[in-house]
Amino acid sequence: MKNAAVFEQAAQAFLEILDRIEDRETEQPGGWELPGLGVWTVRGLAGHTSRAILTVSEYLAAPPPASVGCPDAETYIMGLSGGGADDAAIAARGFAAGEALGDDAVARLSRTLDHTLAAIAAQPANRIVSVAGGRTIPLTEYLRTRVFELVVHTIDLSRATGIPHALPARAIEDAACLAGRVAVRAGDGDTLLLAVTGRLPLPKYFSVV
Repeated sequence: MKNAAVFEQAAQAFLEILDRIEDRETEQPGGWELPGLGVWTVRGLAGHTSRAILTVSEYLAAPPPASVGCPDAETYIMGLSGGGADDAAIAARGFAAGEALGDDAVARLSRTLDHTLAAIAAQPANRIVSVAGGRTIPLTEYLRTRVFELVVHTIDLSRATGIPHALPARAIEDAACLAGRVAVRAGDGDTLLLAVTGRLPLPKYFSVV
Protein backbone atom coordinates (compact mmCIF):
# COMPACT_ATOMS: atom_id res chain seq x y z
CA MET A 1 0.00 0.00 0.00
CA LYS A 2 1.50 3.31 -1.13
CA ASN A 3 2.51 5.68 1.71
CA ALA A 4 2.10 2.93 4.35
CA ALA A 5 5.85 2.70 5.01
CA VAL A 6 6.22 6.44 5.65
CA PHE A 7 3.12 6.36 7.86
CA GLU A 8 4.66 3.54 9.91
CA GLN A 9 7.98 5.39 10.25
CA ALA A 10 6.30 8.60 11.39
CA ALA A 11 4.12 6.68 13.85
CA GLN A 12 7.14 4.90 15.32
CA ALA A 13 8.93 8.24 15.81
CA PHE A 14 5.84 9.52 17.66
CA LEU A 15 5.85 6.43 19.89
CA GLU A 16 9.56 6.91 20.59
CA ILE A 17 9.04 10.41 21.94
CA LEU A 18 6.08 9.20 24.03
CA ASP A 19 8.35 6.51 25.45
CA ARG A 20 10.85 9.18 26.47
CA ILE A 21 8.06 11.23 28.06
CA GLU A 22 6.92 8.18 30.05
CA ASP A 23 10.49 7.48 31.19
CA ARG A 24 10.87 11.07 32.36
CA GLU A 25 7.52 10.86 34.17
CA THR A 26 8.81 8.07 36.42
CA GLU A 27 11.65 10.33 37.56
CA GLN A 28 9.80 13.65 37.72
CA PRO A 29 5.99 13.34 37.65
CA GLY A 30 3.90 16.15 36.17
CA GLY A 31 5.33 16.31 32.67
CA TRP A 32 2.07 15.22 31.08
CA GLU A 33 0.40 18.37 32.43
CA LEU A 34 2.97 20.83 31.09
CA PRO A 35 1.82 23.23 28.33
CA GLY A 36 1.70 21.40 25.01
CA LEU A 37 0.18 23.42 22.18
CA GLY A 38 -2.58 26.00 22.35
CA VAL A 39 -5.14 24.82 24.92
CA TRP A 40 -3.59 21.36 25.13
CA THR A 41 -1.31 20.02 27.81
CA VAL A 42 1.39 17.59 26.71
CA ARG A 43 -1.12 14.79 27.37
CA GLY A 44 -3.81 16.51 25.29
CA LEU A 45 -1.34 17.11 22.46
CA ALA A 46 -0.24 13.47 22.61
CA GLY A 47 -3.87 12.40 22.58
CA HIS A 48 -4.61 14.53 19.54
CA THR A 49 -1.55 13.13 17.77
CA SER A 50 -2.56 9.57 18.62
CA ARG A 51 -5.71 10.09 16.59
CA ALA A 52 -3.54 10.08 13.46
CA ILE A 53 -3.21 6.35 14.16
CA LEU A 54 -6.60 5.68 15.76
CA THR A 55 -8.68 7.19 12.98
CA VAL A 56 -7.06 5.01 10.31
CA SER A 57 -8.03 1.91 12.25
CA GLU A 58 -11.52 3.27 12.89
CA TYR A 59 -12.21 4.21 9.29
CA LEU A 60 -10.91 0.93 7.90
CA ALA A 61 -13.34 -0.95 10.14
CA ALA A 62 -16.24 0.68 8.29
CA PRO A 63 -17.51 -0.44 4.87
CA PRO A 64 -15.78 1.35 1.98
CA PRO A 65 -17.77 4.13 0.30
CA ALA A 66 -18.65 3.80 -3.36
CA SER A 67 -16.89 6.89 -4.66
CA VAL A 68 -14.25 9.54 -3.93
CA GLY A 69 -15.35 13.03 -2.94
CA CYS A 70 -12.00 14.40 -1.74
CA PRO A 71 -9.39 13.42 -4.34
CA ASP A 72 -6.13 14.05 -2.50
CA ALA A 73 -4.36 15.11 0.69
CA GLU A 74 -4.01 18.70 -0.51
CA THR A 75 -7.77 19.08 -0.87
CA TYR A 76 -8.27 17.48 2.54
CA ILE A 77 -5.86 19.88 4.27
CA MET A 78 -7.37 22.90 2.53
CA GLY A 79 -10.76 21.85 3.84
CA LEU A 80 -9.45 22.27 7.39
CA SER A 81 -8.59 25.95 6.90
CA GLY A 82 -10.87 28.95 6.62
CA GLY A 83 -13.36 27.74 9.20
CA GLY A 84 -13.63 24.25 7.76
CA ALA A 85 -12.74 22.67 11.10
CA ASP A 86 -14.43 22.91 14.51
CA ASP A 87 -11.52 23.96 16.74
CA ALA A 88 -13.42 23.39 19.99
CA ALA A 89 -14.44 19.88 18.97
CA ILE A 90 -10.88 19.07 17.85
CA ALA A 91 -9.51 20.29 21.19
CA ALA A 92 -12.06 18.24 23.14
CA ARG A 93 -11.28 15.09 21.18
CA GLY A 94 -7.57 15.63 21.87
CA PHE A 95 -8.16 15.92 25.61
CA ALA A 96 -10.36 12.82 25.61
CA ALA A 97 -7.84 10.82 23.58
CA GLY A 98 -5.06 11.93 25.94
CA GLU A 99 -6.96 10.68 28.97
CA ALA A 100 -7.69 7.40 27.19
CA LEU A 101 -3.94 6.80 26.76
CA GLY A 102 -3.73 6.12 30.49
CA ASP A 103 -0.45 5.41 32.25
CA ASP A 104 0.95 3.08 29.58
CA ALA A 105 0.42 5.08 26.42
CA VAL A 106 3.22 3.49 24.40
CA ALA A 107 2.06 -0.09 24.97
CA ARG A 108 -1.53 0.83 24.19
CA LEU A 109 -0.67 2.69 21.00
CA SER A 110 1.87 0.09 19.87
CA ARG A 111 -0.89 -2.52 19.86
CA THR A 112 -3.17 -0.17 17.97
CA LEU A 113 -0.45 0.61 15.43
CA ASP A 114 0.21 -3.10 14.82
CA HIS A 115 -3.50 -3.67 14.24
CA THR A 116 -3.71 -0.62 11.97
CA LEU A 117 -0.71 -1.64 9.85
CA ALA A 118 -2.16 -5.13 9.42
CA ALA A 119 -5.47 -3.61 8.35
CA ILE A 120 -3.73 -1.32 5.84
CA ALA A 121 -1.79 -4.26 4.37
CA ALA A 122 -5.02 -6.15 3.79
CA GLN A 123 -6.63 -3.38 1.72
CA PRO A 124 -6.81 -3.23 -2.07
CA ALA A 125 -4.76 -0.52 -3.75
CA ASN A 126 -7.87 1.50 -4.60
CA ARG A 127 -9.39 1.42 -1.09
CA ILE A 128 -11.50 4.49 -0.24
CA VAL A 129 -12.32 5.56 3.32
CA SER A 130 -15.09 7.71 4.71
CA VAL A 131 -13.62 10.23 7.16
CA ALA A 132 -14.87 12.97 9.49
CA GLY A 133 -17.32 15.40 7.98
CA GLY A 134 -18.66 12.84 5.53
CA ARG A 135 -15.72 13.21 3.17
CA THR A 136 -14.51 10.22 1.17
CA ILE A 137 -10.86 9.97 0.18
CA PRO A 138 -8.46 7.31 -1.17
CA LEU A 139 -6.69 5.54 1.68
CA THR A 140 -3.27 6.30 0.18
CA GLU A 141 -4.10 10.03 0.26
CA TYR A 142 -5.53 9.86 3.77
CA LEU A 143 -2.27 8.28 4.93
CA ARG A 144 -0.43 11.34 3.57
CA THR A 145 -2.55 13.53 5.87
CA ARG A 146 -1.76 11.25 8.80
CA VAL A 147 1.97 11.50 8.11
CA PHE A 148 1.57 15.29 8.09
CA GLU A 149 -0.20 15.20 11.48
CA LEU A 150 2.31 12.81 13.02
CA VAL A 151 5.31 14.80 11.82
CA VAL A 152 4.05 18.25 12.80
CA HIS A 153 2.78 17.19 16.21
CA THR A 154 5.80 15.04 17.05
CA ILE A 155 7.86 18.18 16.47
CA ASP A 156 5.38 20.07 18.70
CA LEU A 157 5.88 17.47 21.44
CA SER A 158 9.64 17.76 21.07
CA ARG A 159 9.46 21.52 21.47
CA ALA A 160 7.08 21.29 24.44
CA THR A 161 9.17 18.75 26.35
CA GLY A 162 12.71 19.49 25.17
CA ILE A 163 13.07 15.85 24.11
CA PRO A 164 14.70 15.46 20.67
CA HIS A 165 12.57 13.68 18.11
CA ALA A 166 13.77 10.93 15.79
CA LEU A 167 11.56 11.62 12.78
CA PRO A 168 13.03 10.15 9.58
CA ALA A 169 13.97 12.60 6.85
CA ARG A 170 11.51 10.99 4.41
CA ALA A 171 8.56 11.69 6.71
CA ILE A 172 9.62 15.30 7.25
CA GLU A 173 10.13 15.69 3.49
CA ASP A 174 6.66 14.37 2.72
CA ALA A 175 5.06 16.66 5.30
CA ALA A 176 6.98 19.70 4.05
CA CYS A 177 6.11 18.94 0.41
CA LEU A 178 2.43 18.59 1.29
CA ALA A 179 2.50 21.93 3.11
CA GLY A 180 4.17 23.55 0.10
CA ARG A 181 1.60 22.17 -2.33
CA VAL A 182 -1.25 23.38 -0.14
CA ALA A 183 0.31 26.85 -0.01
CA VAL A 184 0.53 26.93 -3.81
CA ARG A 185 -3.07 25.83 -4.25
CA ALA A 186 -4.16 28.49 -1.77
CA GLY A 187 -2.37 31.17 -3.80
CA ASP A 188 0.44 31.58 -1.27
CA GLY A 189 3.22 29.88 -3.24
CA ASP A 190 5.08 33.14 -3.91
CA THR A 191 4.90 34.09 -0.23
CA LEU A 192 6.30 30.74 0.85
CA LEU A 193 9.10 30.77 -1.73
CA LEU A 194 10.18 34.27 -0.78
CA ALA A 195 10.38 33.20 2.86
CA VAL A 196 12.29 29.95 2.38
CA THR A 197 14.80 31.63 0.06
CA GLY A 198 15.50 34.40 2.57
CA ARG A 199 13.88 37.25 0.65
CA LEU A 200 11.04 38.16 3.03
CA PRO A 201 9.74 36.87 6.37
CA LEU A 202 6.45 35.03 6.43
CA PRO A 203 3.46 37.22 7.33
CA LYS A 204 2.38 37.02 10.95
CA TYR A 205 0.11 34.00 11.62
CA PHE A 206 0.81 32.54 8.17
CA SER A 207 -0.36 28.93 8.07
CA VAL A 208 -1.46 26.32 5.56
CA VAL A 209 -3.98 24.82 8.01
